[in-house]
Amino acid sequence: MKTIATAAAALVATAAFAGSAAAQTATQDVGFEVQAISQIAFSGSPTLTISTATAGSAPTSATASGSYAVTTNETNQKITAEIDATMPTGVTLTASLAAPSGGTSAGVKTLSTTAQDVVTGISTLNQSGLSVSYGLSATSAAGVVAADSRTVTYTILAGS
Repeated sequence: MKTIATAAAALVATAAFAGSAAAQTATQDVGFEVQAISQIAFSGSPTLTISTATAGSAPTSATASGSYAVTTNETNQKITAEIDATMPTGVTLTASLAAPSGGTSAGVKTLSTTAQDVVTGISTLNQSGLSVSYGLSATSAAGVVAADSRTVTYTILAGS
């Protein structure tokens, strides 16, 4: 009987102590940041070949296409384009990019070694499957031009 009384007293004491235990809390600061993101990527391998003409007219221009994707979390961005070397005399390479939502295409631009705007007004978006069209034209005076290539560099940066 004494054992039951002692056990009961211990049980009551334990229950009382457990109920009166103070809760503990802790805090932690979590840092975060979203940095500026502006990315552009192109797909496809356009090849342009001029091989025909109508008698009495300049050679028939060639066209090719590809696509691009763009992501930016910034406002008022633009895309510029330039080529790595001048085109042969009498040969012209052009590009035209479809504008993503909210942007404006500059239309067909003759590419040169100087960067020029091809799309403006791009703000906080991510879009893919946008078309890019290339054109190659040549005058008869250009003569025969051996197969060659130019690297087109597209840059997304703050608009002006």
